[in-house]
Amino acid sequence: MSTESRSNSIMSIQRVLVALLLSLPLSAQAALVLQHWQTPQGARVIFVESHELPILDIEVDFAAGSARDPAGKAGLAQLTHDLLDQGAGGLSDAAIAHRLADVGAELSGNFDRDRAGVRLRTLSSAAEKDKALDILARVLQRPDFPQAVVKREKQRLISSIREAEADPGTVASKAFYRALYGAHPYAHDPAGDPAAIARLTRDDLRTFYRSHYGVPNVVISLMGDITRAEAEAIAVRLSAGLSRAVALPPLPPPAPPAASDTRIAHPSTQSHVLMGALGVARNDPDFFALYVGNYVLGGGGFDSRLMREVRDKRGYAYSAYSYFLPMGVAGPFQLGLQTKLEQTGDALAVAQATLRQFIAEGPSDAELTQAKSNLAGGFPLRIDSNRKILDYLAMIGFYRLPLDYLDTWVDQVEAVDVTAVKQAFARRIDPGQLVTVVVGTGNAR
Repeated sequence: MSTESRSNSIMSIQRVLVALLLSLPLSAQAALVLQHWQTPQGARVIFVESHELPILDIEVDFAAGSARDPAGKAGLAQLTHDLLDQGAGGLSDAAIAHRLADVGAELSGNFDRDRAGVRLRTLSSAAEKDKALDILARVLQRPDFPQAVVKREKQRLISSIREAEADPGTVASKAFYRALYGAHPYAHDPAGDPAAIARLTRDDLRTFYRSHYGVPNVVISLMGDITRAEAEAIAVRLSAGLSRAVALPPLPPPAPPAASDTRIAHPSTQSHVLMGALGVARNDPDFFALYVGNYVLGGGGFDSRLMREVRDKRGYAYSAYSYFLPMGVAGPFQLGLQTKLEQTGDALAVAQATLRQFIAEGPSDAELTQAKSNLAGGFPLRIDSNRKILDYLAMIGFYRLPLDYLDTWVDQVEAVDVTAVKQAFARRIDPGQLVTVVVGTGNAR
């Protein structure tokens, strides 16, 4: 979606939120009751009713991320998503922004390899809510893709890609995904390829929109100050005007890559090092064992082994980290750090040795206890706002996770033991088959 400023809209909502949050008792934390159904059109809906604040948050997600780009048209999904609110239902981009500002509403978007989403935050009072929903419905159901705007946004997207190519971190990330995924749709960068974007036409956008922004491929998530009946009516309103496109097939699983070591020259004062392997899909049964274990390995900041070994003991890097990024199919496991050019080999060797030792031995009992305590103790902060809850609702709905996912999250974390971590890492990560990318070494390869 457009990144143009809508400060009046945001400030209107923020003022209401601040005033009301200050009036709430600190203990005000209602249990989350997730409701789920399908509209008569077939759209999936997930909803949490909460009347603590006069705010309604909506996210509408489609299986229209960059992994759905057609061959030779890398960037089509991103451009289509960016243009949804740049003229819709006969309104210009400026008219859309002004109407949202008039009612204190905020329209935004999210985009990745799996999903293309549109978000609306609005006051729940009838007049403001109805006008904001009218804009959301136009954007979702009747994007105009004006020719002049298509040309403008193509140039903007190409320029942003070119600018990002000067950043060694971006170069490393793109090379890492290419090495990890090969010919799989996850391999290319979500922003696309400049040459392919330059060839895209308005007809390409309209065709992609009709085939991907349809009822079979949508999930509508709602959180806030409305009743179930109102939520049902809103979901019908938003889905009724969508196309009845054929449901998209699931993405194929990626093939495990061979071990590789890519070195890319770059005029950077530091080397950017990425190393990893295929991880897990969002609904994988190993997720919690890997998640808790990775907190010990590289996800726990200063509590993690990578930070102790790479930074604290040897001073090779300011930060070293690792994470699993579950997606529709196996997402990446990635370990990363930045270090001085002359220390690259030593820092990489320490990171590799730390990973090998962790896979072989797993966490200690003390490390695991600390990880579980920190993760479980911090869970309330993950759902302490409507916006954060909406993030979870959208994830649960899109990836078809159990409706009790949030209710059982802490129990799932607490149930992880050392054996589960060791077995999960042994199944998923072979330290002899890692993909490695180093950018900034001063020599290309």
